Amino acid sequence: MIQLDDSSFEQEVLQAEGLVVIDFGATWCGPCKKLDPIMEELSGVYEGKAKVRKVDVGVARQVAQKYRVLSVPQVLFFKDGNVVEQITGLVPRAKLVESFDKHLA
Repeated sequence: MIQLDDSSFEQEVLQAEGLVVIDFGATWCGPCKKLDPIMEELSGVYEGKAKVRKVDVGVARQVAQKYRVLSVPQVLFFKDGNVVEQITGLVPRAKLVESFDKHLA
C-alpha cells in the first residue's frame, strides 16, 4: 500500500477523482497493525475502483492535524477530494467493505 506524506497528500487525495480511502495509523499502534493486512487486502480487491493509501500520523503531521486525526486507526473516505465518511478504531472487515461499496455505488 502506498504511503503518503504531507507533500504528496494533496495531489494523491484532494485532486483525485473518485474514491480515495486513507488509513491513518502509526507504527506504535497495536490496532493499526491489525488493520494493516485488512486494508492491504481491500486495496487489491478494489483496485481500479478506489485508491487505498496509508498515512503515518507521526510522519504526516500537517495532514493529521488538518483532518483532526486524534485517535488511530482512523479511516477517511474521500470522494472527489471531499471527506464523505470517517471510521475510527479497529472495525470488522465487513464494515469497511460496506463503506467501500456504499461510496462506489
